[in-house]
Amino acid sequence: MCAIHAQYDQTCGSRRMSQELRRRGHNAGRHRARSLMREAGVQARVVRTHQYPKGGGAATFAPNRLERAFDVVTPNRVWAGDVTYVWTQEGWLYLAVVMDLFSRRVIGWACSASPDTNLVTRALQLALDVRRPAPGLMFHSDQGCQYTSHAFRDLLSKNRITQSMSRKGNCWDNAVVERFFRSLKTERVRLRPYPDYLTAKTDVTDYIVTFYNQQRLHSAAGNMPPAEYEVTSKKGGKQKKCPGILDHFSAAPHRGDA
Repeated sequence: MCAIHAQYDQTCGSRRMSQELRRRGHNAGRHRARSLMREAGVQARVVRTHQYPKGGGAATFAPNRLERAFDVVTPNRVWAGDVTYVWTQEGWLYLAVVMDLFSRRVIGWACSASPDTNLVTRALQLALDVRRPAPGLMFHSDQGCQYTSHAFRDLLSKNRITQSMSRKGNCWDNAVVERFFRSLKTERVRLRPYPDYLTAKTDVTDYIVTFYNQQRLHSAAGNMPPAEYEVTSKKGGKQKKCPGILDHFSAAPHRGDA
């Protein structure tokens, strides 16, 4: 139990502890896991998060085609993206991600000292290079200026991707990616102050590649890590991997290309 707690950087609650114990062959429901955690002196570290306002209004550049239908039955049918920020002693580092809603796996990401269009196009291009999706893909995001830019919309059009956008000011329309950012900050970022961009970028990449995609259990992925869920769900063959994906993030960040 202590090893599981350490694996989650002391953020593992009773629900996830129960899931991990069952995966290891122990019959422990959530209440039993809570009791065992209490007896062992194990307690999840809780970080306060911002409360997001609910908004409304119609999308200007693209309608909300997704309409919160987050449960997708096949891979590479609906991707979702968003941008968040991480504080370092050099200033804010911005992170853009692309997630496959089928497995909740983060399949593309990019970091930069500037929250510009190049940031989100690099994240999407990485996802396209990794997955090479067939026509018919939908990409959902909020109405941030990066996603309404000509460059980003041209990249979608070039790859025959249909754009869907949240209603203005309504983060719940993109709740799955928002939840990922909450997990990232609760389980990693807010526990580890970063002295510079490179340290933050390296740690965020490790969280995505090593922990979130490969180890962290996700209820929407059958209580499996997203990567394992994809392999289990795939009929025939293995999940195609992107060669050298970690090398893509090995260089030190620069202004506008962190």
